[in-house]
Parts: sequence; C-alpha cells; structure tokens
Amino acid sequence: MSGVEAGIRKVAEYAATRIKGSEYRLDPDLPMSSVVGISGRRSLAVLRGLLRTFGLRTSLWSALCVGQDVDFRNRRMIKIGKGVTVGRGVVLDGLSRRGLVLGDNVTIGPYSIIETSGVITDLGEGCVMGARSAIGSHSFIGAAGGVWIGEDVIMGNRVSFHSENHVFMDTSRPIRDQGVTREGITIDDDCWVGANVTFLDGARVGRGCVIAAGSVVRGEIPPMSVIGGVPAKVIKTRKQDGTP
Repeated sequence: MSGVEAGIRKVAEYAATRIKGSEYRLDPDLPMSSVVGISGRRSLAVLRGLLRTFGLRTSLWSALCVGQDVDFRNRRMIKIGKGVTVGRGVVLDGLSRRGLVLGDNVTIGPYSIIETSGVITDLGEGCVMGARSAIGSHSFIGAAGGVWIGEDVIMGNRVSFHSENHVFMDTSRPIRDQGVTREGITIDDDCWVGANVTFLDGARVGRGCVIAAGSVVRGEIPPMSVIGGVPAKVIKTRKQDGTP
C-alpha cells in the first residue's frame, strides 16, 4: 500500500469516526477504488443532509447523511440525532402527538417509510428509535399507536410495524367506520430482528431477544428469548445458568 493510499484510508476513517462519535476502522482488504467511491458517496450524502436540515429539530453539525429522493414531512415534528443515515427514497413523516425521534447513529434503510399517523382526524402517538439502532430497506413503521424501539436494535429488510387494530364486531356497519384500538409496540435494547418480521399492535419484546425471519410477533416476549413462527413463540433462551 502506497503512502497516498494509506493517507486516504486514514482521512476516511477519521471522518467516519467524527460523524459516528466512536472509533471507525475500514476493512484492510477493502480496495482503494471502493474506499474512494464510498467516501465520495458518503460526502455527497452529508452535504445533502446539511442542505436538507432546514426545519428539522437537529443540530446544524449533526452530519445527517441523506440519500436521494428522501421525503421529510411535517419537519417540525421530526427530531434527529448525530450521525444518522437515511437511505434513498425514504419517507419520514413526524405528524403525531409525540413526533418522530431518531437517536444518534440511527440508520433507516432505502425505500423505508415511517408514518406516525394514519389519518388526520385522529393523530397517532409517534415513534422513537434509540441510538445505534437500524432498520433495513423496504421496511414500514406505522406508529399511530406508538412505536418505541430501544438502543442497539438491528433489523433486517422488509420489517413492518402495525400499532393499531380495526374494530370489526358490529356487522351492521362498515369496518372502516368502527374505529380503532391502540396499544403500541415496544422493542427493548439489544435485539436482533430478522428479515420480513411483522410486529402487531400490543407486542412487547424484552431486552436481548432474537427474532427469526418471517415471524409474526404479538403479545409479551420475555427478555433474552429466541423466537420464531406465525405467531412467534419462544424457541429457546439466551440466558446462561445463573444469569438474571
């Protein structure tokens, strides 16, 4: 590796460290052409973020990385921390009672949607994602009933949250006219959620859980559980002997 290449790597690592707030090191096998290409795209995303921060509840120097064709709706109700990455084609709508809050170093995958209200006749509760949490591409968070995601939660592609249910018992009236019920959805810290997982209203997932791809999650899930299925059930526990 030449001195120039080493210098470029150090600059890229330094910039990423400043944005993320923690030490960042590139894989030594990453080709120099990829380092240059990725650095260029990330620099453009940071510049785009600086230009798009107007109206958002965020610091001017938060280094928000924004992909192309991102749609921020109801900006005054969106609060974004430092080092947040928002992928291409994402829609973020903060219209709700508590707004939309993305903590430091949160990542929203491309073409995902966070919608905090379903209708303007009945505002939703809102959504919070804790620091260093991430959701994969083509995902959907419907937060009318409230969605609270803790810190260090990693989620795959096409994950969806549905935090309200339609009332349907009155057969003399259309279901759409019978209103909704809302309990909200909570995922505690340090969980791993596989691809294509669906969370239904009222789901409460404890800390440290692992959720298998394709699962449908409802009800109370104990901490440190490994779950899977439709509906998802506890397969085993991650707790070691003597672990609380």
